[in-house]
Amino acid sequence: MSQDLYRDITDLAHDTPGWLQLVAELWTEAGLLLFGVLFLAGWWRARPAESRAMALAVLAPLGTAFGYVVSELLKSVVDEERPCRAVAGAAASIVKCPAYGDWSFPSNHSAIAGAAAVALALAWRGIAWLTVPMALLMAFSRVFVGVHYPHDVAAGLVLGALMAVLFVKLLTGPVRALADTMRMSRSALATWLAGPGPAVPVGGAVAGAGRAVNRRRREAMHRRS
Repeated sequence: MSQDLYRDITDLAHDTPGWLQLVAELWTEAGLLLFGVLFLAGWWRARPAESRAMALAVLAPLGTAFGYVVSELLKSVVDEERPCRAVAGAAASIVKCPAYGDWSFPSNHSAIAGAAAVALALAWRGIAWLTVPMALLMAFSRVFVGVHYPHDVAAGLVLGALMAVLFVKLLTGPVRALADTMRMSRSALATWLAGPGPAVPVGGAVAGAGRAVNRRRREAMHRRS
């Protein structure tokens, strides 16, 4: 069934205009760069936020990298040949078929896309409307250009998303504590990387100072007595 769908998609790809084929070819790589830009934007956005938000922003690219590593390990175990060599009667792939030994299942591009889409959505509420379509288009483009089966990209998306969620959930607490420590550090680089955190309202600062003064007065009276 996956082979039949692969033939249908690659046949459709060859019937599309040349400019669309070029866009699909470029998108398989350009999408990764755009996710990288969103990681940086998410980190910058989290700098004035509380430490949990900073932890999620930092874990987004790390969780994506974890999804890629798991996908690569699975790929080395499965050893599925690329469809551009294995499917008889299929149209030629739009891009060069990867070398023998660069196996097909699962799709690393799709794993990265799935992990990035979910990790960014966890760190940046409301951005899923952008990251999820990006991931789906990137996965589809891998079949469109002829280098993956449909089941390769479906598995990659699911695997990447699950690994990203697991990674982020397990490490949010420790990274949040690290962000707190960095924000209180005397190192200018550490405080810049972690960001200043949320500003303390003037009223809150005054109230906090007043409580500290009252506490010191009570301590002094206790010592005199």
